[in-house]
Amino acid sequence: MTRRSMLASSALAGSAAALPGLAQAASPAPSTGLHKGSGPDVAWLDPAPPAAHEGQAWGQPWPRGTKYDKSGYHLSGKDGKIPLQTWPLAWWPDGSIKWTGHATAADAALADGFAVKPGAAKGAPSLKLADGSTAITVTNGATVWSIAKSGTNFLRATSADGRTVLEDVHFHATDQDKPGDDGTGPVEAAPKLIRSTGTITGAEIEQTGPIRAVVKLFGKFTGEGGDWMPFSMRLYFHAGSASVRIVHSQIFDGDPAKRFIRGLGLSGHVPMRDELHDRHVRFGGEDGGLWGEAVRPLTGLRRDPGETFRAAQVAGMPTPPLSEMSERVRPNLQFIPAWGDFRLRQPNADGFSIIKRTAPGFGWIDVDTAGRAPGLGYVGGTTGGVAFGMHDFWQRCPTGLDINDAASDKAGFTVWYHAPDAPAMDLRFYHDVMGMEDYVDQNRGLDVTYEDYEPGWGDASGIARTMEFRLWALPATPSRDRLAQMSATMETPARLTANTMRVYEADMFGPWSPPAADGNPLREKIEARLKRELDFYVGQVDQRRWYGFWNYGDVMHSYDNDRHVWRYDIGGFAWDNSELSSDLWLWTSYLRTGRADVFRMAEAMTRHTGEVDVYHTGRFKGLGTRHGVQHWADSSKQPRISNAAYRRFYFYLAADERCGDLMRDLNDSAKALSTVIIERKVNAREGDNRMTGSIGAGNGLPEGQVMMGFGTSWGSLLAAWLTEWERTRSEWAKSMIVNGMKSIAGLKYGWLAGGAPFDLKTGRFLGAGDEISISHLSGVFGVFEITAELLTLLDVPEYEEAWLDYCAVYNLTAEKYTLPGGAPGAAGRGLRQAHSRFTAYAGVMRDDPELKRRAWAEFFGPGDRTDRDQYAEGHRVTGDAVLRPVDEIIEISTNDASQWGLTAIENLTLIGDVLRP
Repeated sequence: MTRRSMLASSALAGSAAALPGLAQAASPAPSTGLHKGSGPDVAWLDPAPPAAHEGQAWGQPWPRGTKYDKSGYHLSGKDGKIPLQTWPLAWWPDGSIKWTGHATAADAALADGFAVKPGAAKGAPSLKLADGSTAITVTNGATVWSIAKSGTNFLRATSADGRTVLEDVHFHATDQDKPGDDGTGPVEAAPKLIRSTGTITGAEIEQTGPIRAVVKLFGKFTGEGGDWMPFSMRLYFHAGSASVRIVHSQIFDGDPAKRFIRGLGLSGHVPMRDELHDRHVRFGGEDGGLWGEAVRPLTGLRRDPGETFRAAQVAGMPTPPLSEMSERVRPNLQFIPAWGDFRLRQPNADGFSIIKRTAPGFGWIDVDTAGRAPGLGYVGGTTGGVAFGMHDFWQRCPTGLDINDAASDKAGFTVWYHAPDAPAMDLRFYHDVMGMEDYVDQNRGLDVTYEDYEPGWGDASGIARTMEFRLWALPATPSRDRLAQMSATMETPARLTANTMRVYEADMFGPWSPPAADGNPLREKIEARLKRELDFYVGQVDQRRWYGFWNYGDVMHSYDNDRHVWRYDIGGFAWDNSELSSDLWLWTSYLRTGRADVFRMAEAMTRHTGEVDVYHTGRFKGLGTRHGVQHWADSSKQPRISNAAYRRFYFYLAADERCGDLMRDLNDSAKALSTVIIERKVNAREGDNRMTGSIGAGNGLPEGQVMMGFGTSWGSLLAAWLTEWERTRSEWAKSMIVNGMKSIAGLKYGWLAGGAPFDLKTGRFLGAGDEISISHLSGVFGVFEITAELLTLLDVPEYEEAWLDYCAVYNLTAEKYTLPGGAPGAAGRGLRQAHSRFTAYAGVMRDDPELKRRAWAEFFGPGDRTDRDQYAEGHRVTGDAVLRPVDEIIEISTNDASQWGLTAIENLTLIGDVLRP
């Protein structure tokens, strides 16, 4: 019996003491065939299959007991057998396969609905990789890529059909020593510009093909300002594709008061062999549109060169021989201006412009404007060229595309992931000390603005950003239709995904289940709110313009009903930074609905919260930053934000190696708690914001020990260790989990102790645990969901007992609250509605009808929206109360939306059978 069937039927009998056998239950017989259940194993994320794609990769879940087929796998669909490249992503404790990664060649599997079957399918993939002393060569049919192992040009040269079409691809940055004149103060000396170039220091081959090859490069930016901004990048090649996908992750490790980033770009060169009138420039436009012109235009002239010439040039085809051109034009071609430089700029999410000029030193000419560019450009001619682009182009504004020297023998192109003519990035903290020199005054500030401020701790140094680019090496200018398809690939990439029902049937990611239609009006009421709030947040991203280089992917924390805006400027109420598991809510919502818009919102959030909200170098490395006006501003640095529980979904569903890196980096992140004392301010509070309990300043522990809260810290690290264990079968990672579990169970009050000294080497909690310290935050950062998984994987009955005790008593009223052994304890904890799922879980695991009934009463009791109907629909605000018409839900907060949404989903899964109108 799987956990899914157990929870759905609430069939488990007996007390917690009888549960250990569940974790040791006999696994299903080894399987080598299809999952059972309705629908395909794999389908396109969007309803309609794409017209074309550049190759696919995804993760496929497997029920416990499934044997991994080392001979390979294939897709079976109505088009026949489609070859796959396969690798293991994770294993069940019994050694059976849990997740596999799969890759297809470009344009394979264009029909919808596929089964994943064991056994390699015959095919003719053409992808080969050769590892040389200084370079790695990838041969993909007629396209050959040369990847440097060192130096600044990581792509040295790329040929198509035997001709070099791409050279000298590199990253570069410009920063300045001051933010620049804003026009309001005295004239100052111009900022000094500092230029640096990405320099490769190492290379690693991760996959060699034959369908997919992956090369990982490491480096740093070097230049007159010294070495800085370390980076890693992966180059992805799929058989049959003329493109390379580049996933580039760089860390800002400069002093925000001294280094203001002005430009960040990816550049390369394109040899130009064709006549000027056979050279073409293209930019992707809105809604499938395309802007396309020639370097020397033959259309619109006073004298007509001939229809065949005009039609060929517009289409990007070779023009007829000049001997066939009209005599009124051919002798005078040199008098038609040749346009060498082209520029597209997307300064904000609402508009882009295109300009061009003949050459440096001459004036720019306005071309056109539109709304949102997909981020694709092309320069080349009838004998070869390059298409280049960036994903999430307008969402990451200010961005740009440049083409220069197109009239020369070698054109250049640049994808600007921060445009150099935009204002320089200013990553300095946003206010002064304001009298908050000591902890007491800092906590007074916390009481009024919800900002946990401390001088010097709102530091941006150490945060990161991942960008995705794609380059096509092409033997000739593609058709306009093909370029429009490439634009669509940049804007909304086609994606194969595992059927979420397969994820459910394989028992992944804690207690969740698909929506059920049983006619129950209470269920329908819950489902209506679940959908309404998902729709609302998806819509708010665009309506509130939550875009920009550092911001895209995050949402705001709380709403200001008076101003009709989110509290973007009020301390801890501004950017959400994963507070109360917004990431977890979106991913769980995607799993149960399969909605493409929710997937992409969760994907953007995963990219953001794992990079921008987490420190990757420096004194806070491995910790994340609490919610605030700037993503890095708050002085509370904790594992609850760097939490691997929020990354696991994307890692497994998308087989995303970058997420794998981020989670692995967290394995030893607890060491940061030796110097970053989370509880340092707790006992310096005045007024009603004082916390109870014994977790004090956390100082005075022996070397190698840190003070560790069970929920927000240890519970967050569990996800990293669990992922490492299932990915690599690491005994160390398993021991860190088990030792923590057993030592918590050995404390007098178990989970109710809230935290204890933690030994970094062994993973054991130390001390007596004889005082109560329960926080409303302990269980709401993924520890509930991760624990639900772990209790099916590990047989630690004493920990299970301690956890279920905590779940059962958290929401008890003061008059009923009694600790194990009869000792009285405090009650009246916050987030009671969110903790109803804890009550429900204990009710199911202990087969206790009273706990199940109590859980629903708690769920339908008071929530965060104290003055309004919790199920009220939103409304539109127009007129002079707002800048532009907006939708709002009174008293909405992401804390409430996330925790209510997770609780609703999990309660419906756990105790939906006892939901009574």
